Amino acid sequence: MPRRILQGTVTSDKNDQTITVLVERRFKHPLLQKTVRKSKKYRAHDPENQFKAGDSVRIVECAPISKTKRWHVVTEANA
Repeated sequence: MPRRILQGTVTSDKNDQTITVLVERRFKHPLLQKTVRKSKKYRAHDPENQFKAGDSVRIVECAPISKTKRWHVVTEANA
């Protein structure tokens, strides 16, 4: 099964080796045909604490690192 790669914005970097990434997805509502925005927060592993709030990053699925962390930061996304 392939690993998912998501792109989002760092909202918090206050925890050690952890960042919170807000990923927004857009889709068309099946009945109303209106574009809907949904967002979700993921906690990702950042071993060097190099990303700060406001950075755009890519995260990839990985094996569970802690109770809430199942994602790992790959690179900074090109803006």
